[in-house]
Amino acid sequence: MIYTLTANPAIDYNVSCDGLAPNTVTRTRDAVYSPNGKGLNVSFTLDHYGVDTTILGFFAGFSGRFIVESARERGVAVEPVWTEGITRVNVFLNAGDHIEYNMVNAGAPICAADEAAMFELIESREDLDCLVISGSLPPFASEGFLRGVIERVRARDAEFVLDISSSQLVDLLELEPLLIKPNDDELRDIFGLDVRAGDDDGVQAAMCELHARGAKNVLLTLGGDGAYFSDGTGLWFARNTAEVQVLSTVCAGDSSLAAFLSIWAFEPARVEDALRRSMATGANVVECAGLGDFARVAEYEPLVEIRRVR
Repeated sequence: MIYTLTANPAIDYNVSCDGLAPNTVTRTRDAVYSPNGKGLNVSFTLDHYGVDTTILGFFAGFSGRFIVESARERGVAVEPVWTEGITRVNVFLNAGDHIEYNMVNAGAPICAADEAAMFELIESREDLDCLVISGSLPPFASEGFLRGVIERVRARDAEFVLDISSSQLVDLLELEPLLIKPNDDELRDIFGLDVRAGDDDGVQAAMCELHARGAKNVLLTLGGDGAYFSDGTGLWFARNTAEVQVLSTVCAGDSSLAAFLSIWAFEPARVEDALRRSMATGANVVECAGLGDFARVAEYEPLVEIRRVR
């Protein structure tokens, strides 16, 4: 089974308005409250594509209960570690004309006892095949928390996937993740590697460095410009050509990763099918507040262009 770990989950409050001005009342509309966090989004998307998945995470207070209950109502299993405080609420405001305001809070702090409870929970998962570790860490998480998680996954002979923006990614690559999913900003900020769509030689060089550091496979996302995938022997580029109306980009990367895994994790030879589903899913999700219902994925899949670079 594919498990996901969201160490710092949130309720995402998506809302729209017709512009934003200081010192005045702004009337909003289309409010959507979503149980969220990068790993939760991965699990919700995997579940949509028929993949068995379970959510792990730290949860606290009324907002934590809302997330856990909402996930279970969707039919997705959750194994929570309950902590003190209140799970964060993030605000995403669409002000029209492609203007987004993203207000992301720090989250409820955790302590050594909370980390120990998570380690014990992971050790007890007899059906753990792969753990997708996504997103930020909560306040007061120890420097060695992620490494401790990964060591316990490896002790079960399971694989792990990393989708984190932390500089810890540099050191964690030596533990040989099955897959990492940086975007171009993270690649620059964490590794000092500048890449862009169409620069195949530059991307190839960046991929070689990531593989040399320990990454078995790399899915490099470039927002609306597409994505590259490398397995160490081949390099592919994919992009969506459909016209989409962007409402929110918040969940797009998470859904793209999960859509890719829903095929590739079980049939690694089907790279192009996995990329096609990944790009179509991400394109559909940016049209929605939150993940949406994936209603247009089948429509967008034929409009995804894929080429093998190497």
